[in-house]
Amino acid sequence: MRKFLYENGLLLATFVLIASSLVGQVLTGWHDNNDDLQQMGLATLSLGQYLGSGHLLEATFENWESEFLQMGVYVVLTIGLRQKGSPESKKLTGEEDVDQQPDPAKPDAPWPVRRGGWWLRLYQHSLSIVFLLLFLGAMYLHARGGTIVYNIEQAHEGKPLVDVWGYLHTSRFWFESFQNWQSEFVSIFSLVSLSIFLRQQSSPQSKPVDAATSETGK
Repeated sequence: MRKFLYENGLLLATFVLIASSLVGQVLTGWHDNNDDLQQMGLATLSLGQYLGSGHLLEATFENWESEFLQMGVYVVLTIGLRQKGSPESKKLTGEEDVDQQPDPAKPDAPWPVRRGGWWLRLYQHSLSIVFLLLFLGAMYLHARGGTIVYNIEQAHEGKPLVDVWGYLHTSRFWFESFQNWQSEFVSIFSLVSLSIFLRQQSSPQSKPVDAATSETGK
């Protein structure tokens, strides 16, 4: 067990952080949503009802959408773009291990590499493909949850209801999306730029403390 915890500590720690913050979001969102419903003179929700509400669905996947976009964009941009002095960038010159063509003759090569053809093509780009699918799925669930919340407000004001496609055409949906997207791009910019000059002892996201500012790579 100790070996398992040591070898998977980073993944386990982030899972605990996700779960604990999600619990906090649910509890606070439940009260916040009920406050809004009370102001509209509508019946409040039990905690169980809130777990299936559009309010929680929208709030959760609005954020997940931007996170998947951030990581997908980061993966794709670092394929061809460079940043002098940043450990988040590939070297300015020369080929790196990740640029080499996969070798099906390696004894421990994954099955898609040994199979070749379309299986290899998909495997070569599987990380960015999955991030794209996760982004699109989260975007849809964001829109679906937002549609439910939007229609509750529309019905209260006696205005027409919309379907998910209709909600995608509202400025509200895109405002929710763009305000999150830009914050994720700010985080990428901050990580790339600050890591040029600043250091963190023992972190793989940082260059060695005694490395020159102009050096690229860890």
